[in-house]
Order: sequence, then C-alpha cells, then structure tokens
Amino acid sequence: MSHLRIPANWTIQRSTPFFTKDNVPNALLTHHNTAAEVFGQLCVMEGTVTYYGFADSDATEPEVKVVIEAGQFATSPPQYWHRIELSDDAQFHINFWSDKDKTDQAMFHKK
Repeated sequence: MSHLRIPANWTIQRSTPFFTKDNVPNALLTHHNTAAEVFGQLCVMEGTVTYYGFADSDATEPEVKVVIEAGQFATSPPQYWHRIELSDDAQFHINFWSDKDKTDQAMFHKK
C-alpha cells in the first residue's frame, strides 16, 4: 500500500503548499478519499506522518497503517478512504497525479 505505483504516463496536476500541525487542513485529519483517476503522493520533509487506510467511508478501524518518515513518501490510490496523523515537527506536502487535465477539479473528497 505505501508504494502503489503511479502509472508512468501520469503527471502531477497539482501540489499543495507545505503543511505542519499549525496549518494542516482538518479534512486531511479525518476520513477523506482521493478523487476518481487521481493518485495522492504524500511527501514528508520533516518529522513523521502516519497514514491510515480504510476499507470504505464508514470503517472505523484502519486496514492499512503506514508510517512515513522524513525523506520518504507514500501513495494513495484513487477513491481510497484514508486519514493522517502528524508528529509535532512534521512538515509535508501532497502531489496529485492523473493522466487527465484536472486543473479545475477537486483532488479529494471528505466524508
């Protein structure tokens, strides 16, 4: 789960700014999923981000737990429900990949 391969012909459609505990959007800390035909690539620059993946939008127990350390990344497949937790010193950003131009479309959906 932590390194599902993004298809070779896909490109980054959008990237977030760097987030910390002080400015992370609440939607990322609660159940949300990547949009259809969109991979998320969570890149950790400092600290640790823990990724929890869920079988569906109603699941309360994660089926996947990935601890992403500074200098590492993990991918989240299209339409997969997940949330994250941050260490106090975490700094990260997210690249959203697709094979189609999604410049004006939502990259994720919250519950």
